[in-house]
Amino acid sequence: MSSLARAERARLSGLLSAAGPDRPTLCAGWLTRDLVAHLVVREGRPDAAAGIRIRPLAGWTRRVQDRTAQRPYDRLVKSFRSGPPALSPFNLPGVDEAANLLEYFVHAEDVRRAVPFEPEPVAPELAETLWRRVPMAARFGETRPPVSLRLVRPDGREVTVRRHDRPVVTVTGEPGELVLFLFGRGARTAVTVQGEPAAVAELAEVLPLPED
Repeated sequence: MSSLARAERARLSGLLSAAGPDRPTLCAGWLTRDLVAHLVVREGRPDAAAGIRIRPLAGWTRRVQDRTAQRPYDRLVKSFRSGPPALSPFNLPGVDEAANLLEYFVHAEDVRRAVPFEPEPVAPELAETLWRRVPMAARFGETRPPVSLRLVRPDGREVTVRRHDRPVVTVTGEPGELVLFLFGRGARTAVTVQGEPAAVAELAEVLPLPED
């Protein structure tokens, strides 16, 4: 595994272990036991993991995940911490970095930010890698923004992801905060959102804005 994905796996595992099985997360309706079950199924049950993205298979995925969540919590966390099974597609070269880094980063923050939390700096190498993934998250994430987005870092670097003839909304924040915003965790992020009120309201219908 890549060093960044490996580090985020370890961080997420540590947060899950410290939280215990019944702590809330930012994933609606999921406790920590449900989140770690999702991670274990995603890596170890390709037959069930397909339903994460393919809606007609979602029922099967949910049933497998619910059964998995009933296993001893410590064993589930240990299974996730140790990495995917030998025959998992996530062991293929390059797949870990491509598919897991954002997954682990976002879910670690799902655990950390579900309760009162303190700001936590992101290491420079991780921040730069997250920044390179921001355009992809805006274009191909779970929720496609209905407006064009101008995504700006505090140091002034920016990228614009345009939707044809759609107004531009500017979202400013550190790379990790922008990633979390684009993954629908905006209510718990340190970003600022600026634009025409109608465009901001349209964006807020699909991507939550920061809480006041």
